[in-house]
Amino acid sequence: MNELRLDIDKETAYGRYTNLALFSHTKNEFVLDFAMIQPQGGAMVVSRLITSPQHAKALLRSLAENIQRYEESYGLIPEPIAEGPGSQA
Repeated sequence: MNELRLDIDKETAYGRYTNLALFSHTKNEFVLDFAMIQPQGGAMVVSRLITSPQHAKALLRSLAENIQRYEESYGLIPEPIAEGPGSQA
């Protein structure tokens, strides 16, 4: 398999903090909104990804595999505690 080289600009490399994820879909696309809940209420979307159903499924599988490897190395990740009505991951 050929090695994939990724280029990344400085702003993207810093990343964005997110503590809320909302997902929606159409027949042809999945929309993944990553947001930050503000302490004073409300949330701000900091990043939106739009991808195909096939890529979304591959992303799900890859994330599950990475979480499994993480937990094998560092122990179980505790489930989040709901903070009130309408709480979402």
